[in-house]
Amino acid sequence: MHGEYKVPGGKLVVVDLDVVDGRLSGVRVSGDFFLEPDEALEAINGALTGAPADADGEELAARIHSGLPEGARLVGFDAAAVAVAVRRAVSKASGWSDHEWLLVHDGPQTPLMHMALDQVLAEEVGAGRRAPTLRFWEWAAPSVIIGSFQSVRNEVDMEGARRHGIEVVRRITGGGAMFVEPGNTVTYSVYAPVSLVAGMSFAESYAFLDDWVLGVLRELGLNVWYQPLNDIASDAGKIGGAAQKRLASGAVLHHVTMSYSIDADKMGEVLRVGKEKLSDKGVASAKKRVDPLARQTGLAREVVIERLIAGFRARFGLVAGPVTDAERARARELVESKFATREWLMRVP
Repeated sequence: MHGEYKVPGGKLVVVDLDVVDGRLSGVRVSGDFFLEPDEALEAINGALTGAPADADGEELAARIHSGLPEGARLVGFDAAAVAVAVRRAVSKASGWSDHEWLLVHDGPQTPLMHMALDQVLAEEVGAGRRAPTLRFWEWAAPSVIIGSFQSVRNEVDMEGARRHGIEVVRRITGGGAMFVEPGNTVTYSVYAPVSLVAGMSFAESYAFLDDWVLGVLRELGLNVWYQPLNDIASDAGKIGGAAQKRLASGAVLHHVTMSYSIDADKMGEVLRVGKEKLSDKGVASAKKRVDPLARQTGLAREVVIERLIAGFRARFGLVAGPVTDAERARARELVESKFATREWLMRVP
């Protein structure tokens, strides 16, 4: 069995192993990390050999820690990363390059259509009728998109939304509210089989699925990092946030919205950002929580998207895979039967 895990912002950890009578056997850890002293590598292999094949990450990491020689130095990785690679080997996880990736980047869609397309494309990937897909969103109208479990009353100033002509919709993923206007955000979704994140916790998979984005942003000159659980942050403030859902169909839906040129005053009139939410960010107002890509990159939004697409293609491969007529028809049905209904929008009033 073979498992790989690229530490976000760090090094690649590779594990090859066998499972004999329900326990790990012949464990061989490798990678482009740094480790001192040399014999620490055999200590890691020995600590993992004999561990239950169904051991969780915490147990595996504890075994590694207990087996390391005193003063051992792990650079570019840690015991938890090795544990993830082990769990990915046992669960027969797939890697980015094991798949042929499709690109969807079509014309502007209504907010409701975006919600429906997210569900449809994720379900199609889970069912094996569509290859794993990267989709960039274009907006036909301004919107506030609330998380699946958020309260409309607590998150949105409906009078402010009506005054500015902003539609409020609810998505199928959790997380916080998004404020978008055409041209002011960069939003993308990744639709992948769950094998891509097999062996990872939700927290681990967030950073893993966005590591390529951080790489491209760094190539554009930004100093960025992942702020657990789901924020992309920089020296100048928050850039974007992610949300994720694992569907029963066997797919993972992961999407990110990054601020390009936010109208912070309008956002403040539409979103209700509570003191508790701001308190753990160490800032005094919602305006300071978003730092647009326009100012940090100096590039047109279209160029930022082109660079992101090119960066993904260079890393994993990417070919055109537009939304099919059948997928679009199914999305339209979902708009009418689910996303446009008051029952869905007000599921948490």
